[in-house]
Amino acid sequence: MEDSLGQKHKPQEFTLVSISELASSSSSSSSSSSPVVARFCSDSGAAELRLRQETDSDDLAFDLRTSQIFRLGPVQSVCISEGDGSEEKSHSRGVTIQFRNEEESSAFHSAFDQRKKDNIVQGTTPLPNGEISFLKSKFDDKIESSSAKMYFHYYGQLLHQQNMLQDYVRTGTYYAAVMENRADFTGRVVVDVGAGSGILSLFAAQAGAKHVYAVEASEMAEYARVLIAGNPALSQRITVIKGKVEDVELPEKADILISEPMGTLLVNERMLESYVIARDRFLHQNGKMFPTIGRIHMAPFSDEYLFVEVANKALFWQQQNYYGVDLTALHGSAFQGYFSQPVVDAFDPRLLVAASMSHVLDFTNVKEEELYDIDIPLKFVASVGARIHGLACWFDVLFNGSTVQRWLTTAPGAPTTHWYQLRCVLSQPIYVMAGQEITGRLHMVAHSAQSYTLYLTLSAKMWGPGAEQGGILQSSSCKLDLKEPYYRMSQPQVYPVAQDQQHQLIPSQKMLIVADMMQFFQTGCTNSTTGFRRCRSDATGIT
Repeated sequence: MEDSLGQKHKPQEFTLVSISELASSSSSSSSSSSPVVARFCSDSGAAELRLRQETDSDDLAFDLRTSQIFRLGPVQSVCISEGDGSEEKSHSRGVTIQFRNEEESSAFHSAFDQRKKDNIVQGTTPLPNGEISFLKSKFDDKIESSSAKMYFHYYGQLLHQQNMLQDYVRTGTYYAAVMENRADFTGRVVVDVGAGSGILSLFAAQAGAKHVYAVEASEMAEYARVLIAGNPALSQRITVIKGKVEDVELPEKADILISEPMGTLLVNERMLESYVIARDRFLHQNGKMFPTIGRIHMAPFSDEYLFVEVANKALFWQQQNYYGVDLTALHGSAFQGYFSQPVVDAFDPRLLVAASMSHVLDFTNVKEEELYDIDIPLKFVASVGARIHGLACWFDVLFNGSTVQRWLTTAPGAPTTHWYQLRCVLSQPIYVMAGQEITGRLHMVAHSAQSYTLYLTLSAKMWGPGAEQGGILQSSSCKLDLKEPYYRMSQPQVYPVAQDQQHQLIPSQKMLIVADMMQFFQTGCTNSTTGFRRCRSDATGIT
């Protein structure tokens, strides 16, 4: 074992074509065209990279605990070392490195990564500023490794990126927001948070960005490099950096952050937290964020079709002789289980029984910790008499450009996006009259599987004469897991009657549709999902 460790930490040397120090606010850049020897060693007890030029006796030393390396091209890279922990995070040193060929570049990167990994495994000592870096990132601290692995695997596949790109409402709105606000991008440094295929980075470059850093943690980073290289007029101004925004270091601050961090109900996947972390780490004090704010909209709805559909899923467990087995003991659990799934679909806005209300998240100043627990008090006034089956939710985001303000909305009745809308269905509906007040609470608690547990309560206050002396008349609650939605988008939805007619028919609809719904569920139709916000491409309505 000792021999293997000793072998692992023997010095390694590489010959480089040249290096060039990056300029900082207090010094000018310097470069050397003479050959440079790069040496990985552990002479001081910690893994280091030392760069020595033949014409200079002083080494440039990089502590691998606080340094990162990024590819700028096939034979060019940049090595960045974190600063000393001053109030505003700085970088003590950065150099661009020119290699002789791609093979030597790959070997150097492999040695850098291996030395860094070995140093982390040993545990080492705290950094000079008192922080321990790279032992465990902030992302890893709060997210289960199994969830993160599945998440990055999912977004590392081109078919899922295509599904998002083919959401023309989404992609077209981003393009318009960028191109209509060229003044915000021209000559500016941009960071694309969770760049995916790199499409937003390319938009920013088209709008005249000075340089774009495309940060992507999944294997999609390699595809992004290929796509960007295929657009040579723009590629010289875009650098793809593979890593999490919580971990990577950038050579300069950004003037603009651009990202698509929205999940189902805006917050699913918890990428908003990474967007906020990127703001705190990389954005200049008065920098812009695209998108700038997000709003979650909510309204009570009445949909007898949906309620019966969800309730009837548990009928399977009412069988008393299933191959000689009585299944009824599990019917109650199954019934509650189906109602714990938020329903994702596109619904008719005429199903809403009250004007919507909204909860605003300002991405420019919200704190990361405020996204861990979101508590929204609810208050509505019913516009019609109806049986309320739950709470409908959707979101929109604002791109607050200097020239044009543009909204991207997922509202019912608007052009459908791959996010659709979301509905929380109550297992016990409540009855209201027109003009009656509906109160409640939507409490969203983040969990380590990159999603939220939803706690919903809706109550109807006494209505009519003497209501001011009365308390709550009826109340219904449910607990849902945003990670496990019921994707309903591809199923036919027919609402043949007008809003006023519909609510008159609601009490008698149930018996009329039970037979049809039973026939549907007996076909054995199932829905499968990865648990992430992206829906199947065959359900987007895009041909």
